[in-house]
Amino acid sequence: MTPPKTAIVIPARYASSRYPGKPLATLTGATGETKPLIRRSWEAARQVPGVAHIVVATDDVRIADAVHAFGGAVAMTPESCANGTERCAAALPALGDVEIVVNFQGDALLTPPHFVGALIEAMLADESIAVATPAIVAGPVTHRRLVEDQAQGRVGGTTVVCDARGNGLYFSKSVIPHVPADRIGEAGLPVRLHVGVYAYRRFALERYAQHPASALEGLEGLEQLRFLDAGVPVRVIDVDPHGADIWELNNPSDVAPIERALAARGIA
Repeated sequence: MTPPKTAIVIPARYASSRYPGKPLATLTGATGETKPLIRRSWEAARQVPGVAHIVVATDDVRIADAVHAFGGAVAMTPESCANGTERCAAALPALGDVEIVVNFQGDALLTPPHFVGALIEAMLADESIAVATPAIVAGPVTHRRLVEDQAQGRVGGTTVVCDARGNGLYFSKSVIPHVPADRIGEAGLPVRLHVGVYAYRRFALERYAQHPASALEGLEGLEQLRFLDAGVPVRVIDVDPHGADIWELNNPSDVAPIERALAARGIA
């Protein structure tokens, strides 16, 4: 049987509230070459094996022009898209007969390629998986940091709890599951730090676009909760970062640490 075609979609919007024009922000690599974020995200996506094509989904002609300038493909999507998953769904007509779509976050250029590869492999091995997303099992140090961030009123990351099959029961910006104070940082706890990359079957994206945003999605600010509200299971795949620093470009202050990570990895 021929494996289903897979495409990577990179959602990119200009009107970010925290960092307007973020996809066009420039980042300097290991050799001193400066490239816009959207190009670096596209180049990172190219490192994922077994992908038919890569498309940037945007609503802004400035981003589209920048992508065309380095030879990338663009799908123009409505400005009304509320999140990256909606934008991936809006890009479906431009993807042809693709059956698996990967949402490669445009601000997560440091996402290791094997994270995405693990999602694709899981979906090829199990046709029952409608949506897959990676998570990192939080060790004692990470768990303590998450709990401390929460105590100080900061969001240190999104956590997820799973059922026996590995499907997500709930995702939250609060630290879940609750752990008694005397067990915080204990080794082997089921505390997972979610990584915001997704792989979807085509039908799951279509259902997402037709389902209204849920109250929990709005409260948490987590787009994946709409799948759970719609009754679409989200399989959580444990991945090992192998010591890689997975920093997202959310604010101008993130530029310096990302450039240091690019230099450390030797990324031009």
